[in-house]
Amino acid sequence: MRPNPVKEKLARGETAFGTMVFEFASPGTATVLAGAGAEYVIYDMEHSGISEEEIKRQIAYCRGQDIVPLVRPPDKSYATTARLLDIGTMGLVYQMVESREEAETIVSWARYPPRGVRGAMFGGAHDDYSGGNVSAKMASAEARTMVIALIETVKGVEAVDNILAVRGIDAAYVGHYDLSLTMGIPGEFDHPDFDAAIGKIVAACRKHNKPAGCLAPNVEWGRAWMARGFRMVAYSIDIALLGGALQAGIAGLKAED
Repeated sequence: MRPNPVKEKLARGETAFGTMVFEFASPGTATVLAGAGAEYVIYDMEHSGISEEEIKRQIAYCRGQDIVPLVRPPDKSYATTARLLDIGTMGLVYQMVESREEAETIVSWARYPPRGVRGAMFGGAHDDYSGGNVSAKMASAEARTMVIALIETVKGVEAVDNILAVRGIDAAYVGHYDLSLTMGIPGEFDHPDFDAAIGKIVAACRKHNKPAGCLAPNVEWGRAWMARGFRMVAYSIDIALLGGALQAGIAGLKAED
């Protein structure tokens, strides 16, 4: 089974860079992103309307490319988790994780018995339609699969230390917009309360030796958060990347000499 070099890199204490896809899930997307230097891509299913069938195609396009496909599922359920893992997803980014108990539950969905409850389906997409020793495949699947908790609510911040203490939670990702909404300071990312919440998340990640992840809308934001300790950094999203580049280009063409 194909390994997960991003998980391995983060475990060594290094930084991994990627991006998010909401809209432009075309056959060439994975190749373009990998060529641009992205080490991972998070396909969003929570807000985008991207289907499981399309996710399966995107994961197939990622094969042979030096890029790791992760997915933010549309919900938190065993059924969705099992299907996404069986079609080859290498990691899941679960929205609004708010307690140790919830973290333990989502980890169990991604682990085979006796550590979890993941059902058996071998010889399919996730193991490249191949044969082989089942025990070895189980071990490989668990070694490569990332379970990432989105910390994006006040309750999540309050429980972040307990969440990251759970064996099998591989990283904490900040959902900065939702976090600001639940704090009653929508979009006020320079607010001292928001700053304190980010500090608490980073401190918990350091305590448990797990990477902190974020979505950086621009280079300045990303470098500032990397300086604070973030090591899993997604640079922008597909919509903003295309729109921003086009807007800048047209503005440049219209500019007077």
